[in-house]
Amino acid sequence: MNITIRNSFLPHIDPGASVAFYRDVLGFEVRLDVGYEDMRWITVGPTGQPDVSIVLQPPVVDPGVSEDERRSIAEMMAKGVFAGIVLATPNVDEAFAQIEAHGVEVIQEPTDMPYGARDCAFRDPAGNMVRLQQWD
Repeated sequence: MNITIRNSFLPHIDPGASVAFYRDVLGFEVRLDVGYEDMRWITVGPTGQPDVSIVLQPPVVDPGVSEDERRSIAEMMAKGVFAGIVLATPNVDEAFAQIEAHGVEVIQEPTDMPYGARDCAFRDPAGNMVRLQQWD
């Protein structure tokens, strides 16, 4: 078998803030920006890696989600525990310094982890956990 990752999905609550974060802070390119009524799906990805993308989507677009579930999702997003992604870089300290300079919410400064990676963590504008790792 030959299976690859094409898209991962993360919720957003403010399309403009999300675009600014992924484009201007992380340096991703915006590949697609699709609107429908008052919702937007924004596809971003790292330059030079056209086959790997993140789709930033409204958090609750399924009509089968109840109001209680919508509230639970909103509460989890506000706490930063609803969704996350792990990214990689060859120099986590350098990348962290550049990202931190943009005033993002830092969760963990670069740390050597017992499983072999050096990583850090911060939140995107929707509260999603973004971990950045360096593997030697």
